[in-house]
Amino acid sequence: MWDMLFYLAIVLFLAVAMIGGAFVLRQYLGGAGPVQAVSALFGPKPLRRRLSVTEQFNLDNRRRLILVRRDNVEHLIMTGGPVDIVLETGIGVSEEAVPGAAAPQRVDPTLA
Repeated sequence: MWDMLFYLAIVLFLAVAMIGGAFVLRQYLGGAGPVQAVSALFGPKPLRRRLSVTEQFNLDNRRRLILVRRDNVEHLIMTGGPVDIVLETGIGVSEEAVPGAAAPQRVDPTLA
């Protein structure tokens, strides 16, 4: 009887270890470092990312236009030439690009 409970406990321990290992591997392959992947098992959820590449466009074989969003402000960058250039900064994100944002208000031109 005790032998069966002992083997059941070993099987349960191995199952939990495999599930935890799969979770850590998923976090690690998703871009987290080894310490962050293991701490994701026990710690709070990570904060949402503040930086993202919204769009990119290849101008030619070397140069590329990249639209980068940081904290709901977009920046247009050209890379690949002799010097990387910030073409435009402080572009406001359009309302339809931000999920959950309020719809834009229409202004009556006769009141202006």
